Amino acid sequence: MTIPMTPAPGDGGPGAAPLAAPRAKIRPGRIWYLVGLLVFLGGVAWVYFGLTSVISEVNSFPRAPIPAGGQVSLDHAGGYVVYYEGPGAQSGRVPDVRVRVTPASASAAVQSLAPYNGTQTYGIGSHQGIAVLTLQVTRPGRFTVETSGAADVPAGSDLAFGDSIAGGILGPILIGVLLILAGLATLLVIFIVRIVKTNRARSPVPAWSPPTPSPSMPSPAQPPSAPSPVQPPPVQPPSAQPPPVQSPSAQPPPVQPPPVQPPSAQPPPVQSPQVQPPPVQPPSAQPPPVQSPQVQPPPAQPPSISPPAEP
Repeated sequence: MTIPMTPAPGDGGPGAAPLAAPRAKIRPGRIWYLVGLLVFLGGVAWVYFGLTSVISEVNSFPRAPIPAGGQVSLDHAGGYVVYYEGPGAQSGRVPDVRVRVTPASASAAVQSLAPYNGTQTYGIGSHQGIAVLTLQVTRPGRFTVETSGAADVPAGSDLAFGDSIAGGILGPILIGVLLILAGLATLLVIFIVRIVKTNRARSPVPAWSPPTPSPSMPSPAQPPSAPSPVQPPPVQPPSAQPPPVQSPSAQPPPVQPPPVQPPSAQPPPVQSPQVQPPPVQPPSAQPPPVQSPQVQPPPAQPPSISPPAEP
């Protein structure tokens, strides 16, 4: 007796459960979060050091008090910006002061002193300044600053000499702000792309489908189906005319004589005659046709003529 073995689920048989497809890697990987984070932190550090450098640069400006004047040391040749620092400087209140700069050392040389075109202000700590003049130095050294016409100048006002705040000092801060924005944009784009690809990977896609059974392959055992309900045979109404009953034939069946065998040493067995019953025909559903009797007229005889009697 052979018992069919059904493979266990997961062995590839007909009743095996679908195998889960290997999870696809999501691109870009999580390592790219580190790239965006590094760009963001780099921007923060750049802004911090930029602000630190601006504060240090403003605090280190050479200054000459107003109206007393004084001497300042300029350590490089080129352009300088002269700032007025005092109460109300950021709001544009600048006293009418005439400034003169002359070399105080033999190596120093001044090229020009002109009004500043534009508006540039700052407020760092206790220093509030606004750009009022530009100075071109041919050779660095010590310079004497003289002011005149400063009768109504507020106490504590100064003239500061330094580089341009907008170009040379605030440039690193702007670069740091751009790096911060770039890092945030990178993190946001990576997050959105990974969310979209993760949702696509979780969509219900069949990883395995059972093979279609071929005619040569035996079909798997099917569970027994429920028995169909038994319908009673249709009931036919009784016929108005009863079926005719045929009487069995009166003639007996023919009796076959036993076959004659040659004489042998042993007497032949005596066979009893077989009487076959007449075949019984099933009653037919239609009655036999009724034949009407045919009435034949008597034959016409010619009239006989007898001779007349003699008197």
